[in-house]
Amino acid sequence: NWALIHAQRLALRSRLPLCVAFNLVPKFLDATIRQFDFLLRGLEHVETECRRLDIDFRLLTGQPVDNLPRMVRDLSAAALVADFSPLRVPLNWANSVAAKLPTGVPMYQVDAHNIVPVWLASDKLEYAARTIRPKIHRYLGEYLTEFPRIERHPYRLPEADRAKPVNWKAARDSLEVNMSVLPVKWAEPGPVGASRTLAEFLQRRLRLFATGRNDPNVAALSNLSPWLHFGQISAQRCAFEAKKFRPSHKESVDAFIEESVVRRELADNFCLHNSNYDSLEGAYDWARETLQRHSRDARPYLYTRQELEEGRTHDRLWNAAQLQMVREAKMHGYLRMYWAKKILEWTESPAEALSISIYLNDKYNLDGRDPNGYVGCMWSICGVHDQGWGERAVFGKIRYMNYDGCKRKFDVEKFSTLYCGAGPAAGSSRPSTSKAGDKKQQSTLLKYLSKPKNKKR
Repeated sequence: NWALIHAQRLALRSRLPLCVAFNLVPKFLDATIRQFDFLLRGLEHVETECRRLDIDFRLLTGQPVDNLPRMVRDLSAAALVADFSPLRVPLNWANSVAAKLPTGVPMYQVDAHNIVPVWLASDKLEYAARTIRPKIHRYLGEYLTEFPRIERHPYRLPEADRAKPVNWKAARDSLEVNMSVLPVKWAEPGPVGASRTLAEFLQRRLRLFATGRNDPNVAALSNLSPWLHFGQISAQRCAFEAKKFRPSHKESVDAFIEESVVRRELADNFCLHNSNYDSLEGAYDWARETLQRHSRDARPYLYTRQELEEGRTHDRLWNAAQLQMVREAKMHGYLRMYWAKKILEWTESPAEALSISIYLNDKYNLDGRDPNGYVGCMWSICGVHDQGWGERAVFGKIRYMNYDGCKRKFDVEKFSTLYCGAGPAAGSSRPSTSKAGDKKQQSTLLKYLSKPKNKKR
């Protein structure tokens, strides 16, 4: 983490102790215990590693604007180094904290989220991947390097000022979040789980990435997004290790770099330079105009947010994608596009479609509340980073995706059966007699959603 590296360099230069703090807020957007559990279990590893390196670690609960300036005063800190996020809430936190620091205490913000720092890559809103790609690659050779090692820190706080071990149960009890969306077992939080997932991807799945990443039935994806989102592994580490496989899997490595570096940094650029990154106001003029022009078009189906959340649509493929997200806290990348575009087609307005897609993504996916997630929904529904296409009902000039297109790319029924059980043949995904969808699938999903809430431990 470049923020920690920079902080240690400052501390060593001044021969001062080093303290790492994480501020835990009681709730964050639509995150549930699923996401907070992953976060907290990852932070337990951070505490252990900091202790091994003689670095003070403390978990603060409450609001950053209150906690961090108080900590700086109590410890007589010489400087505060913060990580960077382009999203509104963290940006507001950083600005508010900086304004309340004691006079003479500087605050540095380090972009540890990206490989090429977002403010270096571009100082303006980029229109598409093609406009930012050469800017990223111009600096990639300089920034895509091995990390310097964090040293055992030679200077420690006085015994009386050192943080006590974190009470992780108390931290969980401080949360005010939805406890009904349960953690998942497939993703082990922390650096060990992240490193294992990266190694498995590079050794087993990377070779299939170029040709198989758009087929949900092929194990070709990295599955790294949860750890990337929570900072438990860096995009720089993933890309650096992937480049070592370029001699044997050039096409796959290049495709992985495009998605994990260029597209990821494009999403950060959009959120940083467009404060309306999660609303129709953030769409390009042509997209807003075409969506408005077709906002009153008749929809082939209309579903409420609850019906969508419960997977009660006529489309087994869409239901399977939704069920995968509910059960596994992830959705295949190609299906995320289809999933969001169908929400546009089946709801009363583009604004409602965008709101629902962001809500469901943030509630169930481990990597929700992320620039990639917001931009993915905005691309699918509002044409961000895309171009105008042939005009049609509901979508206007927004790129269209349909069931038959998915059938041409992969075995739709195979994937649908995996999550929905046996059902109608692939060609009969739109029964005209019902909007309710497959009853067996509905029963499974409704049973999952109606599990009793976890009690706080």
